Amino acid sequence: MIAEVIVDITNCTVDKVFDYIALDTTKVGQRVMVPFGKRNIQGFVIALKQYSDVSDDKLKKILYAVDEYQVILPEHIELMHFMVKKYHLRFVDCLRLFVPSELRSNDVKPLIKTYVNVSKNPEEYSKSVRKNAKNIIALCDYLEVNKRYLKNALTKEFSQSAVNKLIDDGVLEVVEIQQHRIPDSYKTDENKHILTPMQKRATDAILKKNDTYLLFGVTGSGKTEVYMSVIEKMVATGRNAIMLVPEISLTPQVLAHFRARFGDNVAILHSGLSAGERFDEWRRVLFGEAKIVLGARSAIFAPIQNVGIIIIDEEHETSYISESNPRYNTFDIAKFRSVYNKCSLVLASATPDIDSYQKAINGEYKLLNLPTRINDKPMPKIQIVDMLSEIRNGNTGMFSNVLLFELDKCIKEKHQAMFFINRRGYSSFMRCTNCGYIPKCSDCDVTLVYHKKENKLKCHYCGKRFKALTICPNCKSTTIRNGAIGTEQVVSKLHELYPEVPIFQMDNDTTRTKNAYQKILFQFRTSKPAILVGTQMIAKGHDFSDVTLVGIIDADQSLYHSDYKSTEKTFELITQMAGRAGRDKAEGKVILQTYAPKHYAYRYIANYDYKSFFDKELSIRKNTMFPPFTTILRLLFSSQSEEIVREITKLCYTDIKRLRDEYIDDFVYLDAMKSPIAKIKNKIRYQILMRIKHKNEDEIIQKLYEICDRHENAKVSMFVEINPQNLN
Repeated sequence: MIAEVIVDITNCTVDKVFDYIALDTTKVGQRVMVPFGKRNIQGFVIALKQYSDVSDDKLKKILYAVDEYQVILPEHIELMHFMVKKYHLRFVDCLRLFVPSELRSNDVKPLIKTYVNVSKNPEEYSKSVRKNAKNIIALCDYLEVNKRYLKNALTKEFSQSAVNKLIDDGVLEVVEIQQHRIPDSYKTDENKHILTPMQKRATDAILKKNDTYLLFGVTGSGKTEVYMSVIEKMVATGRNAIMLVPEISLTPQVLAHFRARFGDNVAILHSGLSAGERFDEWRRVLFGEAKIVLGARSAIFAPIQNVGIIIIDEEHETSYISESNPRYNTFDIAKFRSVYNKCSLVLASATPDIDSYQKAINGEYKLLNLPTRINDKPMPKIQIVDMLSEIRNGNTGMFSNVLLFELDKCIKEKHQAMFFINRRGYSSFMRCTNCGYIPKCSDCDVTLVYHKKENKLKCHYCGKRFKALTICPNCKSTTIRNGAIGTEQVVSKLHELYPEVPIFQMDNDTTRTKNAYQKILFQFRTSKPAILVGTQMIAKGHDFSDVTLVGIIDADQSLYHSDYKSTEKTFELITQMAGRAGRDKAEGKVILQTYAPKHYAYRYIANYDYKSFFDKELSIRKNTMFPPFTTILRLLFSSQSEEIVREITKLCYTDIKRLRDEYIDDFVYLDAMKSPIAKIKNKIRYQILMRIKHKNEDEIIQKLYEICDRHENAKVSMFVEINPQNLN
């Protein structure tokens, strides 16, 4: 028997199938050790066959199986072929997505705890022991027949020699039991609701027919209860479920609700787990010990079989798209798995992606609506504050007078407030007011952000740190001023205003350590009054019953990005953030601070009018021929040598112009240029941008891949991106 093996090496020249003579026990999906050149390498068996085109004298034999079990499911092997073709990925990069890195590196092993069972009567045994064997006699007095004890605990209290003596004489029997390192979650009571008529209609529709559904429900409408009801029915019929959330910060809260309902049937998979936890949870899923997988983007690759439902919560979130190698769209993977498993795929959001909503309107997806909050609670009132008017009236601070008034009221009533500003650090830059000098990263073409706590300037792209500016290196002036405010500065100002009130900061700077998300959210939840300041990671999914005030400090930040989706992202972020207020008995209020109060987005935001916003935005996209009416393709090139990367870009651009001539009616736009951020981590970046119509999209993309292969260069990294979320 011949085994087709992909070796675990990230090199394009060896990223292909190699034939090996299989062992009698070799299975498809196993990890195996194979001779490769002058060394032995791990590989993945992706197929077995009777014969090879390679001559017998050149065939080598698999050395041994690394694991007794199969780590790659047959479904994943088909998924690998799909991803390789669709995204032009290497086989090995896909396979690595399917298994935890801890398994591949063998850095983590199953956690085995050693116990001892009392198999003989210790009291009878102690009668035959010498009188001076005090530890053995004391141990016998302590033990009870048919009980199990942790061996380490006994050896600490009674000595290792005493325990070993009883083991040798058959009084104690050693038992090794594998322990699961299960991630913590805060405790919550099982609070199963009776479904509202609208929730029941949505649940029944999803269970009735396998299809792709868009669950369009306002914040607080009870979408989570719909998810859990559908999953409960699936598990009851013997099928399994995958539930995705966009942010790691949401998983502790969702996990608590799911564990309260489903207990140990829930496994969690995301990058915030410890190596041991991730390894054990993955194994629980692989061996069928967990029926429900909950996690962020990477959980879509979980080794779970017989999937009955896949749910993507907050489907509009850009975090579902991987923009680093390997590049993929989680929706495409979810769609593949739903078709493979003959199950429904549910996309859910209060602010659906424009493309998703259009497909729902056109009937490509089934649209399910939850237009009101549970028990018809009102949506929080959004008050728009013109910050230019505040300045004219003498208020030059970061908080408007109305926001300060509402915050004071909130604190006095012992409620909670959430302040949103989608910029971390203390200020976005430092500037010399004499000559205008602004420090930039030496390795990236970006401005450095000032972090006051550490008194450092940081690059948010490569992570480099520099001394804060006190003297301008250009003109030696000491007149240094800060740029736009970030979370750190908001927290600092709030501490000045309310020194006795607990104030929490939640962004990438404060959530780097394990369980940091969980700790911050728990402390905020249990503190009243309290204020939580954060970036977009606090804007969606969180359910705090006592939040009555949401302050949006700089609503315009994402509005004027050079991105066709900037208005859509602004609408999504602010609507989601507004939805954190007034979710329980107390009424909620949102103060939205802007320098452009007449922008059409704010008019729709203030009325929670997604449908009118959708119509307006779709009309603009149609007139300008942007997605969803076209597909944006970007070829991104980067290299340490500007000369080489520019040359490769030119060669590809020449070939793409020929391709455009071949498909002249399909190309709406084509141009080559330096990337807006021209350098990241000391690599120069160029790009070729295209907008193409959908008719021959697949053919054009495959020909782009061929152009990339033709001009492959070891000194240039080259990627084709389909509808990239960030064109910087």
